Amino acid sequence: MRVAIRPHRLPLLVLLPRCAPLAAAVTAALTVALSGCAGSPGPAEFGDAPGASRTHGSTAPSPAQGPQRPRHHTSRFLALPRRPPGLGTRTLALIPREAQQVLVVTGSGRNTSSARAVLQTRTADGWRPGPIWPARNARDGWTTRHFADDLRTPIGVFGLTDAGGRRANPGTRLPYDRSEDFTAAGTGFNGESLAGSFDYVIAIDYNREPGTSPLDWSRPLGEDRGGGIWLHVDHDGPTHGCIALSEEHMTELMRLLDPDKHPVIVMGPETSLAR
Repeated sequence: MRVAIRPHRLPLLVLLPRCAPLAAAVTAALTVALSGCAGSPGPAEFGDAPGASRTHGSTAPSPAQGPQRPRHHTSRFLALPRRPPGLGTRTLALIPREAQQVLVVTGSGRNTSSARAVLQTRTADGWRPGPIWPARNARDGWTTRHFADDLRTPIGVFGLTDAGGRRANPGTRLPYDRSEDFTAAGTGFNGESLAGSFDYVIAIDYNREPGTSPLDWSRPLGEDRGGGIWLHVDHDGPTHGCIALSEEHMTELMRLLDPDKHPVIVMGPETSLAR
């Protein structure tokens, strides 16, 4: 039996031991040729800074690293909403066209007294939200038909045209009526002191004459429909019908509101505002 013996083929670099310079040149040429696709410089990737250096000839990621994700800086291009979030078609229709500031006060439930408030400002790019502030409303929640002493806050869209308080104007551009008549006395539903609650107030234009002091007691809808619905300083308890914010947030809001932007308040439970 014949056994065929094949000669062992040594690598090129071994067969030519005396041609080391030539082998090095061939190896370099092969390296350049093989790295032409993966390593050649192409157009700058999305997000690369002009003139930024890049590393060429890098190998593909290992399975442990996983696939590389495109470097898209999407946070720069997030569009502002074209309407205040959380408001449905019916609610939006009630907002005056000229209103460029909308304070959205959203109740946690129809029969609850806790809420959150955020000032939305209309810009050329959309509605820009401010910080979210904790808020309180009336003890028994909300109503679409408010009556005096029903302990519910009226649902709806109302102007914010006038301000006042026992203390000096904190810097608001709204008409401001400073008076000692803004003194609050007694205790709230939780036994908390009401002192200081009316140090700063903004009248909510429910059943009142816009352009007058918050202390004006005109009631266009009649006395039985209640009134004196204000934004005022929180006293650590539910209100009779008003919206309460902390003193810090109340004074911040007063400085932000601009009568030239026709500010309004949109308030109610989340389910009602979403309609």
